[in-house]
Amino acid sequence: MLLFRAILVSLLLFTHLVYGATNTLYILPNSAKPALKALLKSIDHARFRIDGAIYSFTHKEIAKHLAAAAKRGVKIRIIADYSSNAFNRRSQIGYLAKYQNIETWLLKGKPYKKSHRDHALMHMKVMVIDNRRIIFGSANWTYSAFGKNYEILSIVDDYAKAKLLERGFERMLNDAFPY
Repeated sequence: MLLFRAILVSLLLFTHLVYGATNTLYILPNSAKPALKALLKSIDHARFRIDGAIYSFTHKEIAKHLAAAAKRGVKIRIIADYSSNAFNRRSQIGYLAKYQNIETWLLKGKPYKKSHRDHALMHMKVMVIDNRRIIFGSANWTYSAFGKNYEILSIVDDYAKAKLLERGFERMLNDAFPY
């Protein structure tokens, strides 16, 4: 049993060191700075792909790190909610749309049949990096989310769940339109 534990600990340590495996939950606003730092570090370590779906995106520092990743050759696709980003002058979607290797998309939620609103919202807050790392929670990519709001942000390395999210992302792209 002792040998089994030693092997298991060694494998877990090896996995963490080699793949940067993580399973971290941040409770904001108390952990806002470490949460933002972890998000930016994940973007900075992306090797080939970042896909994100976000309701509101006004945080310039996150946008700058995504732009830097694109300049390194990382392919980036961001789907943002139409109602929150199409006419918002603080939205970073237009800024990112100008970069090579970045595709920005807008998505209206499904139409309501009987309601005062035309469409539901695209309300996700998720990023998948290199088909492995998932960053998700209640936090939009805004200064308020990473400064004063009560939010959660989770970072998980899980290839199977990342692939599942990627399939959902591809389906959303079918309903989205370019910025």
